[in-house]
Amino acid sequence: MGKNKKKFLSLLMVSTLAISMVTACSNSNNEPASSASSSASTDGTASQAPVNSTAFEDISADIRGNTAPTQEQIDLVNNSLNDTYLADMFDTKLPTDYSAYPYKKDVTLDVWVPATSDVPDWNKHIVQQQVQKLTGIKVNFISPPVGQEADNFTLMISSGNLPDIIMDPGRYPGGVAAGVTDGAYQDLTDLMEKYAPNYSAWRNSEEMRRKTTITDDGKLLGFYGLAPYSEWMWFGMLIKQEALDKTGMEIPTTVEEWHQFLLKAKEVGYSEPLNYGSTYGQIFTGIINGAFGVWDWTFQDANGKVQWGPAQPQAKDYLATMAQWNKEGLLNKDWATADFNQRMAEAVSDKTAVMMDSPDTMWSYWKQQNNIDFVGALNPVLNEGDKAQTTYKNWMVTGMNAAVTTQADDVEAAMRFLDFSYTKKGWELLNYGLYGNYHLVDENGKPYFQADSYIYKDPDGAPVASTLLKYRNHNWPDIRDEHNANPNIVAEGSYSGDIRKYWTENMDTSVAMPPITFTQDEASREAELGSQLSTLRGEYFAKIIMGQLPVDAYDKFLQEAKNMGLDEFLSLHQAALDRYNQR
Repeated sequence: MGKNKKKFLSLLMVSTLAISMVTACSNSNNEPASSASSSASTDGTASQAPVNSTAFEDISADIRGNTAPTQEQIDLVNNSLNDTYLADMFDTKLPTDYSAYPYKKDVTLDVWVPATSDVPDWNKHIVQQQVQKLTGIKVNFISPPVGQEADNFTLMISSGNLPDIIMDPGRYPGGVAAGVTDGAYQDLTDLMEKYAPNYSAWRNSEEMRRKTTITDDGKLLGFYGLAPYSEWMWFGMLIKQEALDKTGMEIPTTVEEWHQFLLKAKEVGYSEPLNYGSTYGQIFTGIINGAFGVWDWTFQDANGKVQWGPAQPQAKDYLATMAQWNKEGLLNKDWATADFNQRMAEAVSDKTAVMMDSPDTMWSYWKQQNNIDFVGALNPVLNEGDKAQTTYKNWMVTGMNAAVTTQADDVEAAMRFLDFSYTKKGWELLNYGLYGNYHLVDENGKPYFQADSYIYKDPDGAPVASTLLKYRNHNWPDIRDEHNANPNIVAEGSYSGDIRKYWTENMDTSVAMPPITFTQDEASREAELGSQLSTLRGEYFAKIIMGQLPVDAYDKFLQEAKNMGLDEFLSLHQAALDRYNQR
């Protein structure tokens, strides 16, 4: 550890300077070396570490279709690595190599991970407590207060005193690759097959997963959240059904139809019909602006060349349209500043007819809490018959990623801990929580949240938006099963998943950029230019839409963007895209 630390500290000055600038395949009959069994409390939590067993007994008959399991059955499922009762639900079988568990050494890993309002202390998270018991690897989670993650990360890196594992390691200036070059993170390329057989099997089982988890030069620098499929798009135009009923209009498709619908909605009583955006990312999301080809950020044109959305020819038309809508009072007055809570309060009020948001979120706020039905609309187009487009595409990489630092005392233990999340048992536990009060298993071997699950009926009264984080892991380096294990999607009567699927299947994603990576030198420059261009775009576009600047001010904006280094910014992205395509 001392040797690694000395190496890291010798390169720390470069990183500290950068920080100051940025400060911003299942087999039910397999026989692993060990299984487990122990006692558990009545709520499904384990109370003892698992003990060894020589093989898995098939317990499918006792667990599948059982709606009232005994405490002994609950204990067996939760406190054993036995996965014989679970079905193979995907085209690729989930990995089942449990030979490393329980881990052979007594070790405690320090893991830095951001907290949330629903998970303020990961050391108390029921799923992560169970992972430790099943793997035999103890973990001490280190989390800064919510909202202080960036400063805390900067101080941690600057101090040169690193934990064993860092979740969300891309916070490092220049990204994970820069962290490896500087001696902060481990290059895991030569260790993955040996110490992470489940992750290796899963990422290599599909070309998209393989391609999105390596660097341009073929290195493996961390563990990524990897889905069994490309997840449905999650954000778009949502309309209250009552607004359609009151206006007597159909779901709009073109920009002009949207204009007429919003005017009519205002006429029938919705004083601020379109909840347009906020400071957390919804101002320029490729929804309305996408109709004009004015995407938020970078995209691929028809020739596979990288372009910058705000610099596209029809940008002035887009800005003129939104400035008119704003002048007509069709947008929420606080669209440039409203936070999440403000937007949700407005959403359930009589002022709002349309939200630009996630159907999962609005299922909770509109339907569950206020009995407001809603429908999803495709992104607007300019001309009738045009196909809606989006720059969003899920590349099977999802959730959070993790890196092992050069100061890890036991690199194998760190990798074995992370690798468990890519086993079949890990998939069940992290996606569905513990067996019993949190989920059951149907007659076909598929886990599900029963009606009286704590996910839906929390003893503390927490809503599903909180329990999906409280009793399961929603954003983690694992095999995330969003379509089957997101409680909002699979809730009885929910149609949020139907909307997301409809959007995904009916929009063109050819403009979407894949998850490219930059070299260390490129990353520093890209971050600098990107920050400047983002600020410039935000200031000009917002002021033009609010009427504080004329539409013709766009010409000055575009010239400033070019003077700022737009061409260089695009060349960096093009080089990275070309390398990605060669992986």
